[in-house]
Amino acid sequence: MEEEKIIKEEPKGGKKKKRTSLKSILGGDILATDFFRRQTKLLVLIMIFIIFYIHNRYASQQQQIEIDRLKKELIDIKYDALTRSSELMEKSRQSRIEEYISTKESDLQTSTNPPYEIKK
Repeated sequence: MEEEKIIKEEPKGGKKKKRTSLKSILGGDILATDFFRRQTKLLVLIMIFIIFYIHNRYASQQQQIEIDRLKKELIDIKYDALTRSSELMEKSRQSRIEEYISTKESDLQTSTNPPYEIKK
């Protein structure tokens, strides 16, 4: 008779459906449910993918910053090269060279005869 009383007190099916509340979510009790126990490997895999995605995003942003810095540096170097090229052209111009030579008390003069003649 006592066994009948014990059997009657247990709920049918052995499972009792619990409602999910904010307290159970914040307390972590939701992680102990059957669904989360069965899906543990999937959840771990999803977390690994999320971490991998965040890492790739960060690395990509760092590379973009480096690319922008190098582009600015390249533009500066191009402008510097252009400036030096124009200075060299100015200093090697024939009139400048003649001016430089004439200030040196030298008997050098510019030739009036062409270096070679074109015959027809």
